Amino acid sequence: MIVCAGDIEQFDFAIPIGIGMVNTAINLTRLCLLNPPEFLLFVGTAGSYGNHKIFDIVESRTAGNIENSFFTHGAYTPLDNIVSTADDVSRETVINSSNYITTDPSLSAHYLKQHIELENMEFFAVLKVAQELQIPAGGVFIVTNYCDKEAHKTFLSNHKEAMEKMSVYMKERLKSM
Repeated sequence: MIVCAGDIEQFDFAIPIGIGMVNTAINLTRLCLLNPPEFLLFVGTAGSYGNHKIFDIVESRTAGNIENSFFTHGAYTPLDNIVSTADDVSRETVINSSNYITTDPSLSAHYLKQHIELENMEFFAVLKVAQELQIPAGGVFIVTNYCDKEAHKTFLSNHKEAMEKMSVYMKERLKSM
């Protein structure tokens, strides 16, 4: 089963499940309970903390839920905030998820130091649902912006081209399966 966020981020080969972690968790759980998949694949866009360039396509099976305030010592969590469906997590690109987009470029170094390279609002929820329902899962992401003050503007200016590139990439991958 291939899923995506929805709204302006939809693909003809994927089922939209909602934007942000809460909508994703609710809608994806419902979808998987009604029609349990053998494998769950999330396809979407991501912001880069600096190691990946615009339009890079990255695959991952590991996500984190780390808020910016963690790095300024303004918050803590008793929850496990990294989830993975990978056999070898050390080789994974970690995708961070939050309901907020990082716009302070000084925080990128903190994420990179923790081996977290990209930001996507939904992926952590996707992997948590998959883990709970014991469904193998992963994600494919295309970088649309850097996590800086121009994040939203850059996202909007690159969005159309990114969606086209991701569609081509995924359709080629699906043909080879």
